[in-house]
Amino acid sequence: MVQATLTVTMPEELWVSQVSTAHPDVAIRVVAAVPGTDTGFALVRLVGPGLETILEALADHPQLPDLTIAHRDDGEATVALEMTALPLLVSSREAGIPIELPIEISDGEATIEVTGSRERLSKLATQLTGFGLGYRVEQVSEHRHEGHVLSERQLEVVLEALEEGYYDTPRRCSLTELATHLGVAKSTCSETLHRAEEAIVKAFVEDLPLEE
Repeated sequence: MVQATLTVTMPEELWVSQVSTAHPDVAIRVVAAVPGTDTGFALVRLVGPGLETILEALADHPQLPDLTIAHRDDGEATVALEMTALPLLVSSREAGIPIELPIEISDGEATIEVTGSRERLSKLATQLTGFGLGYRVEQVSEHRHEGHVLSERQLEVVLEALEEGYYDTPRRCSLTELATHLGVAKSTCSETLHRAEEAIVKAFVEDLPLEE
């Protein structure tokens, strides 16, 4: 697994670029976000001077069909937004690599942290470029599960199993479907999951407090 920090430059036509560049003294922090089919939704915290002007600009922006002020205080506001332009969220979804929250945005640039395989990180870069988002890599490091409990492949398979609903009750994905999704033989998928589950259970039990 690879852990990377990227600085993404937002296109000038996006609301977040326009607002953050017009008000560079205001800290914009996306604390929650989810892409929808045609629109996306986000919870955004604004901290700094001139919030009244910023809130008016957001309320009037055509890319934000709905805005609700969830919290307002001196020099700080939290707003729930519906967005029609969400290239960063769509890039993350299409690449299959989640962006860690919160996302800090200042003067037209967003600082994001992502963790995933090198293949998915490469897909994210392709998606960002396709949406006209410039980026620079600030830091890249190998990231392993705490304690090195799982191998990179084991962790990838477990995460895919979770995402596809293999561990849901009732299951939304069978072992055969999961193997097909991963592009591996059913026996290989089963063996990888079994070894990963064994490692997780043993690590869990080892961390339990001993009875006196």
